[in-house]
Amino acid sequence: MFDYVSEILIILVELSLGKMLCEIFGEVRYKGWIDRILFVLENICVFVVLQTFGSFFLVKETVMICLFTAYMFCHTKIGIGKAFLLTLLYFAMSLSVEYVVYFFNDSNGLVSAPDGRQYSIESILVILLAKAVVFLCILIIRRHMRGKYMELLSDTDWIRLMIFPLFTIIFVSVLVSVLWYLETFERIMMLSACSFGMLGMNIMVFYIIKDIAERKEQMYEDRIFRLQAENRAQMYRSISEGFERQKRRTHEYKNQIICMQALLKEKQYERLEHYIKGIYGGLGQDVNAIDTNNVIVNTVLNTKYREAQEAGIVFVLKVNDLSGLGMEEEDVVTVLCNLLDNAIEACRKCEGKKRIKLKLMVEDGAVKIGVKNTFQTLVIYENGEIKTTKTFRKEEHGTGIKNIIEVVEKYRGTYVINDKDKEFYFSIVIPV
Repeated sequence: MFDYVSEILIILVELSLGKMLCEIFGEVRYKGWIDRILFVLENICVFVVLQTFGSFFLVKETVMICLFTAYMFCHTKIGIGKAFLLTLLYFAMSLSVEYVVYFFNDSNGLVSAPDGRQYSIESILVILLAKAVVFLCILIIRRHMRGKYMELLSDTDWIRLMIFPLFTIIFVSVLVSVLWYLETFERIMMLSACSFGMLGMNIMVFYIIKDIAERKEQMYEDRIFRLQAENRAQMYRSISEGFERQKRRTHEYKNQIICMQALLKEKQYERLEHYIKGIYGGLGQDVNAIDTNNVIVNTVLNTKYREAQEAGIVFVLKVNDLSGLGMEEEDVVTVLCNLLDNAIEACRKCEGKKRIKLKLMVEDGAVKIGVKNTFQTLVIYENGEIKTTKTFRKEEHGTGIKNIIEVVEKYRGTYVINDKDKEFYFSIVIPV
């Protein structure tokens, strides 16, 4: 009975480790009950294969490779060829580690015993020791490969996560070395069960942390979506307001033309000249004061230009023809709105000069965006990121800059963030 239970537990551990490895290189295809059913079916198939071909090593390994390949293909969104290569990688790593562990223990006389029962328990402990080492290797691979969700874990978090398998390796190693000195079979069984439990807890802790990271990433993506929706709503609201203003101005122009015709008919030339000058002076406040031949850019720049004027901020622009910008509208809104919102917010807090300089040009085969603004409070950097001094909705601070960086990386561009002489500078270059 002990042999069957041990074999089932080892199969669970081995398949869980293979599952962890393939999830590094591909997204999970099915979630929920379908994934759990596939996992259970795979464990049953592996158990049947081991019972049927246990004494035929080559046949057993060949069938096992086929089963693992099929499971990796069904579990993650990867091709069959990639699943086969990952299976070979896992088996090579697992067999290599097991061989090293067996060789080390055999050279120290730790894997032989006077009776079959004791030898069986020692073999299981050695296998568990090898699986703990494989688990640590997979964690190291995942640490360097990262992934969509695991990028949220810092280096300190990874070090803490790796303490668990290291402690398990030490515990099982000590248990193997002192197994000869244990007096009763029941005590050996209890410590063996503890070894299974510790390795199982390692895997469970990893998936718990992974689930937490996934939820955290989902919350972060929800915040990004909300901010992008707010930016789009603001842009569409500005366009709608521009159309309304244009309709009112069209009506006003009609009345103004009638008035000018009347003055002209009555030969009131001086009053007509004064009236025309008044109309001309009001044109500078038109919504389309900035024109770059790009509707989206025009909308954002004109909106932020008016906001800056209302806040008493000097807004200096250098733009050219942006009809061939080559960026998606949503990305343009994300970059410009976040850059200018941050700049306007910083300038509002300034007691002295309030100035924003914007350069937005397509030249030399690249889109060049540069925003320089004055600021009052000291800019603090922590781990390469700007640390906020905000107390309101602090969790969302920095999301704007992260959104900008994501867009820049999406187009394989580069960026520079710097501050000097009370001016904050954000420069972006994106190849067209």
